[in-house]
Amino acid sequence: MSDTPAPVPEPLRSAALAADLEAADLRSEPLRRLWGEEADDALARGMREPILRAVADDTSVLATLGRLLVLGMPQPRRLVEAALPRLGVDGLVALGLATADTELVTPTALLRPQSFVDADGIGEWWIASDLDEVALDGALPSDHVLGVGGASRTLAELVVPLQVERALDLGTGCGIQALLVARRAGSVVATDISARALAYAELNAQLNGVSNIEFRQGSMFEPLAGEAFDLIVSNPPFVITPRSEGVPEYEYRDGGLVGDALVEQFVRTAPAFLTPGGIAQLLGNWESKGGVTGLARLEAWVPGELDLWVIEREQLSPLAYAELWIRDGGTTPRDAAFTPLLTAWLDDFAARDVSSIGFGYVLLRRGSGTPLRRTERLAQPVSGVGAALGVGIQAHDLLAQGMPAMLLTATDVTEARHLMPGNDDPSVIELRQGGGFARTVNVDPALAAFVGACDGDLTVGQIAAALADLFEVPFRELWDDLEPRIRSLVFDGFLVAAE
Repeated sequence: MSDTPAPVPEPLRSAALAADLEAADLRSEPLRRLWGEEADDALARGMREPILRAVADDTSVLATLGRLLVLGMPQPRRLVEAALPRLGVDGLVALGLATADTELVTPTALLRPQSFVDADGIGEWWIASDLDEVALDGALPSDHVLGVGGASRTLAELVVPLQVERALDLGTGCGIQALLVARRAGSVVATDISARALAYAELNAQLNGVSNIEFRQGSMFEPLAGEAFDLIVSNPPFVITPRSEGVPEYEYRDGGLVGDALVEQFVRTAPAFLTPGGIAQLLGNWESKGGVTGLARLEAWVPGELDLWVIEREQLSPLAYAELWIRDGGTTPRDAAFTPLLTAWLDDFAARDVSSIGFGYVLLRRGSGTPLRRTERLAQPVSGVGAALGVGIQAHDLLAQGMPAMLLTATDVTEARHLMPGNDDPSVIELRQGGGFARTVNVDPALAAFVGACDGDLTVGQIAAALADLFEVPFRELWDDLEPRIRSLVFDGFLVAAE
């Protein structure tokens, strides 16, 4: 457990701190200019020495707050008093973010600017969290509250940009997802089993002037009986950790269940808390075990009448998975605890016949009509995932009503043709997506010609009829071949319906 108490959110003090941070310009770009791009990039890799060298003799307000709050290093009290004229050192201590004596202020938390980009624009928040392993110079306590990590940024990118009345952030942690969703929701409920995490989340809402979030403590859906939401997002504690003596359990990542049971519990339970048309999205791990793939196991957990779209981004072996999460807790192969932890992980996977562990995104929807059921593996770089998921859902609903009368080629689609030397006819024709899921699809000359003609001048039927004449095949034969592949291109966003 942590040796430091949780923050104590208080609106007036939080507002004073926010005003001081604004006056100091404690933002990502000013800090990056202050200590340099290379030093800033090094901090993201867990090294703060380059920053310390860059600002060693700098006693400015920004440098002082950078060392105190961004790096988590003690600073002289006189400098901190000057840097926080509205809140003061006593106010910082009262918020639970530091301790102090007559000479020195010692931070008990980090407070860092965090940039974001969503469908509504670009912004930045201040996000408070527990001191990390660099500031602690060792392993993390089990009740550690994580700041904005890679998984948080991933989930933020994949949430479908919907305007909703009620939203839920399940397992809110430091509150970053609740803050993001609050920009597009009338009200947000943020839950967590950790009172410490909720304290940070409430403080972060206050610091950033966000007032439409309600915070509740409890496990999974327990504090939400009888309620329904238009959008549920969750970065749950999905890490698969052996339930063995001596293996630390971190509240921010370990759900306390065996294997991937927490993800199973979420996808089985979440639909009951969705409004008609409501969407639930989460990150998760799933195990391939007993000869059954993780994707197949996950699909079996979701009733057939619900929409399900799963994208597996990577698969790890038990060894690679164990090493990843042991290191995440601050234990390295140089530490005596590393080998016993690795043994516990590998023994657990072997005992349960786990051959690999998948990681990816899950989208559930309480839709109507023919359910959308799609599980796939995508290893290529992706961007704008939330928007791409939204396009796919809209296309599924559109296609359920029949083929659109007129289609347009999406603006990010390009075509590549590969020819053998000396041959005028291409051996391979590819359609490539520039954004979203960055898919590449092999097409034949007829489908390539169809896509090329989708420029708004001709209807789908007119293009197909012209191609039947061009290729000298009966219209019905050509259409039976093209139609399912055209539908696939519409679903994947290569083709869009003309308005």
